[in-house]
Amino acid sequence: MTASTLDCDIAIVGAGPVGLALAGWLARRSATAQLSVMLLDARAPQAALDDPRALALSHGSRVLLEPIGWPRQATPIERIHVSQRGTFGRALIEHDEHDVPALGYVVRYGALVGALADGTARLGIDLTLASATATEQDDHGVTLTLDANGAGKTLSARVLVNAEGGLYRGNRSDVPRLAEGPAQGQRQRDYGQTAIVGVVTVTAPQRHTAWERFTAAGPLALLPLDTHADPSRCAYALVWCSEPDHAQRRLALSDAAFLAELEEAFGTRMGAFTSITGRAAFPLGLTALTQTVDRRVVAIGNAAQTLHPVAGQGLNLGLRDAHALVDSIARFGATPEALRDFAQRRDFDRRVTIGLTDTMARAFTIDLGPLTALRGFALAALDLMPAAKTALARHMMFGQRR
Repeated sequence: MTASTLDCDIAIVGAGPVGLALAGWLARRSATAQLSVMLLDARAPQAALDDPRALALSHGSRVLLEPIGWPRQATPIERIHVSQRGTFGRALIEHDEHDVPALGYVVRYGALVGALADGTARLGIDLTLASATATEQDDHGVTLTLDANGAGKTLSARVLVNAEGGLYRGNRSDVPRLAEGPAQGQRQRDYGQTAIVGVVTVTAPQRHTAWERFTAAGPLALLPLDTHADPSRCAYALVWCSEPDHAQRRLALSDAAFLAELEEAFGTRMGAFTSITGRAAFPLGLTALTQTVDRRVVAIGNAAQTLHPVAGQGLNLGLRDAHALVDSIARFGATPEALRDFAQRRDFDRRVTIGLTDTMARAFTIDLGPLTALRGFALAALDLMPAAKTALARHMMFGQRR
């Protein structure tokens, strides 16, 4: 091996939450700790520390993440209120109905990355600052070329994990992608929606309550953020999905006009909306690989699927991918057999979660009177059927286990 050639058992490309979690779990497991792991990203985790985006992590994800890194500031979601604009029917999911301390948690992206980066560093995983391009795959491994700080170097890995983010680009061209990977086929859908995100305050907050409000233009979610010691100043992370032209028009509104339209769409359950900060928008689409494994290459997280934000399942699904991959590698080592085992074990959870998210994103936007009423009946019925509500809540928290 020359000075310009590196070698490892497992190369992880992408040091976002899923890539960092995978590296940490590999380092902790005695069956995998002897494998050499390289974690690569063109950006240092410190570049993401100030990223204010809010993420919804399920209780199951917290259980998985706590041994390797959990942010100090995480707002519990103790209840979820689901409703439909303009009709009766609502469902209320309470944490104590399911014997968990919280249904989920709201954390800042930067805080999560920081906690996981610290955790993986303590476990002995170093980050190599370099962009990577897979150039060749054979029976022995995958060859990558490294740029930036790794310029002029070649990396040979027995297994390559693509954990880069952002399969669905919309009109964006700046989302990084690994040049080669398991892309034999993709399931794609353009929802014709744009999500506006930001942080809002209200006059009558309900702490630890998350809201999912379905409208004909798309879902509107409010996630609690404990940004102040004073409970009366609790803020909420906003995700408001609508047609692209409406979203762009709302982005240009004054704060007062924007909040007036938001209050009209959401209602007055938490009083009046008083402020909005950090308004931004991004297009919504579904992209999911039909095969996540190609011999010695595997895609996980957003490299395998990007989902509509309804119900906040994308990151949680990706973390379950990463944790299951560690189990398979512990059984079979850094081999194609491990990746095949992983793909088989994860297939059902992926299909159910992707299908459920896709259905929820589209079904509530069909604005027909009889169907609107039927959806209202369904929400009311869900609230009266403990077994069905428990099944839905357990899936949101833990996914489908096999």
